[in-house]
Order: sequence, then structure tokens, then C-alpha cells
Amino acid sequence: MTVEAARFARFDIPGALKNALVSAALAFGLFGLLIGIRTDTGPTGALIYWTRFDDLAMIVGAVFAGSFLRSLLFGDHPFSFTEIAARSGLATLTDPARRFLRLEQYQLGHILAFAMLGFALALPILFFNNRYALDLGILVLTYVMLGWGLNIVVGLAGLLDLGYVAFYAVGAYSYALLAQNFDLSFWICLPLAGILAAFWGVILGFPVLRLRGDYLAIVTLAFGEIIRIVLLNWQDVTGGPNGISSIPRPSFFGIPFTNNDDGFAAVFGLEFSTTHRIVFLFYLILALALLTNWVTIRLRRLPIGRAWEALREDEIACRSLGINTTNTKLTAFAIGAMFGGFAGAFFATRQGFISPESFSFVESALILAIVVLGGMGSQLGVAIAAVVTIGGFELFREFAAYRMLVFGAAMVLIMVWRPRGLIGTRTPSIALGARKAIPSSLVREGRG
Repeated sequence: MTVEAARFARFDIPGALKNALVSAALAFGLFGLLIGIRTDTGPTGALIYWTRFDDLAMIVGAVFAGSFLRSLLFGDHPFSFTEIAARSGLATLTDPARRFLRLEQYQLGHILAFAMLGFALALPILFFNNRYALDLGILVLTYVMLGWGLNIVVGLAGLLDLGYVAFYAVGAYSYALLAQNFDLSFWICLPLAGILAAFWGVILGFPVLRLRGDYLAIVTLAFGEIIRIVLLNWQDVTGGPNGISSIPRPSFFGIPFTNNDDGFAAVFGLEFSTTHRIVFLFYLILALALLTNWVTIRLRRLPIGRAWEALREDEIACRSLGINTTNTKLTAFAIGAMFGGFAGAFFATRQGFISPESFSFVESALILAIVVLGGMGSQLGVAIAAVVTIGGFELFREFAAYRMLVFGAAMVLIMVWRPRGLIGTRTPSIALGARKAIPSSLVREGRG
């Protein structure tokens, strides 16, 4: 038996109990006042204190059990595949079995990507009569598109942006104001909303050209809040806190989804159903998300994409190589903001109503969490993180009191287990090929 196997074979029960008790005590201290004691207003207006020790005991017990099992199996060492393999016996597998379990990452990525795309294309057919499933699919795809847009700024260029929701809001309000005041169609307002959002992305980019890290994050956070406050107080244009309602709905290239002779159902000989518009919106946001993904992948292979990656890795080295960091940062902000504007325009036409409350900092934090959890720079990882995050919120809708608690715990576990995200690789857009061997005869002749 090797030293590693002997170490895994021993179970330190006293040490595990000690760590579990410490973790349980910390959990009791953290959640004792948040969950154990709750205040409410009585009939006379006085505060009434009542306890929920059963919920508190359940949480503390779960923390104790989880900490005990973790310490018993792994001791003071972090989670890793090596330790799991040593405990489960996977380390003794033959080479063909290991190769089968450890498929190449691009093969797994391609298989998973095509599976997700196939499911997305078939979802309206499988759940045509399920409005909830269609609405959830539209919501997930919206956040996938927003995640891919922010991934350009954060994942590729390495610029921490906490105000991405500002471009989302600019796109939504641009579409709403243009469609209502100038009677423009969705297909004209959509590119205009993206262009205006890109313009504001450049405006944000200029003040932060010399900033990095925490300072950049603070300025972008302030920018997002400035946009929200302007929308909240500019009542003559944006409607203030009341927002903008009766936003025009999109049409199928000029054919409205109405129940009349020139409607979508009558033109194509179908029975009228309100689900037709929902299915159209689903495929519309799917097309926009795929366009975002395709453009991002193409840009990564161009010189601007390579400049983004160089800027992300080391800005000083990037400058020394002669790369114009000003243009590199501005293009990242502008292109990322443009896709945020597209998503905002779609959000406005889908909802039919927008208000500043829809574009709070929580939205920026959620989009950034999707990018970080998925793996910065990974398109597939962002898509998976959006599905898991938004889908997880819906699964815990009935447990609203614990939804954010579970979400926060899941984020902590993922960051401990996978610090770089679910698919946290930084594969360069280009790689140097293998150097060809020079024949010895040429070397002797002096031609090498």
C-alpha cells in the first residue's frame, strides 16, 4: 500500500468531530439572528418576536453533517479528483478505462454544446402547450446572451465590469422610446438599440482607461447606478418610477400575431393561439444568443481577440508588445455593451413594460456570477452556469426564504471546488506549431 493510499485509509474521527462542531457553531452564530428569531408587527403596531428554532436546527445540523463527512473523507485537504479517485478505487483503473473517463475537453464540450442546442431547438415543440416552460426557456436564453456579452469584457479582456446592467437598460429604453415616439418596427429599433448601447460603452470606456482591478469595478458600479438614477428621475422622457408601458410587440417580418385576417395564424392557415407569439420570441432570443456566440468566437480568432487575451493576462506586457490598449479596452466595452443593448431591446418587447426597478445592481451581480461560475472566457461554461443559476432559482421558488441561502452556498462550493469556474480553461486563440526537425545533413552543410 502506498503512502497516499495509507493516508486515505485512515479516518480521523476525533478531528472530523472537532471540525464539524466548529462549523456548526459558526453556522449557529451566523444564522441565529437571521433565521432563528423573526420580528413581526402585531395588531397594536408593536413588534412581536417569535422563534424558528426548528429551521435553525435543520440548518445547523446540515452544516454539522456536511463538515463531518468532508473532514472524515478529505481531512484538511481540499476537494480534488485525485483524492476522490484514491478513495473510490479509480486510481487502479487500466489506461484504456482512464482514457475513456478522461475524454478530451473539446470532445465533451462539443457533445454537450450540440446536446444543449438540440434541446433548445426542440423545446417549443416538446412544450408547446406549457407556457411556463416556454417563458422559463426565454428567460434562460436572455441571461445566456447577457452572460456571453459580459464575457467579452470580463472573460476575454479581463476588465471587471459591475455595471453591465446599464447597457441592458439603455437597450431596453432605447427600443421603447424609438418604437413609441417614432413608430419604428422592431427590426429597425433592434440594431439602433445595440448601436446606442455601444456608444454608451465607449463613453464608459474613456474614464476607466487608466484604472484596473478594484478601482475599475467601483467606477463601473457607479456608472450602472448613475444610469438607473437618471432613468428614475427623468420623468418627462423615461416615465420615472412608473416606467414605460404599452411597448409595441414584434411581428413576424410585418405579420402581426393577432386574431384577424392578416394575422400570423390566418396567413399560414393555422388555428389562432397566443402561444405562437411566445414561440416566435423563444426562437428570436435563441437566434440573438447564437449570433452573440458566433461573433464572439470569430472575434477571438482575429487580432482584436488576441489583443483582448493579451490584455487580460498582463497589461504591461501587452503595452510592451506595441498593442494599443486604449483601442483594445474601448472595443471590448463597445462590443459587450452592444450585445447587452440587443438583449435589453428584446426584454422590452417581450415584457411590454419596463421600469428602472428591472435594472438594479442585483441584475449586474447575477450576470457577473454567471460568467464567473461558468468560467471566465468559456462560452459553454457561461451557458451551463446560466441554465443552472436561473433554473435553480425556479426550482426553489416555493422556498423563497431559503432560495438566496442555497444559491450563495452553491456559489461558495463551486468556487472552492472549481476556482476557475465550471469550465475554467484559458485556451489561447492561437498556438505555435511544433518546430520541424532539421536534417543532420543540412546541419553539417551549414544550412541550418
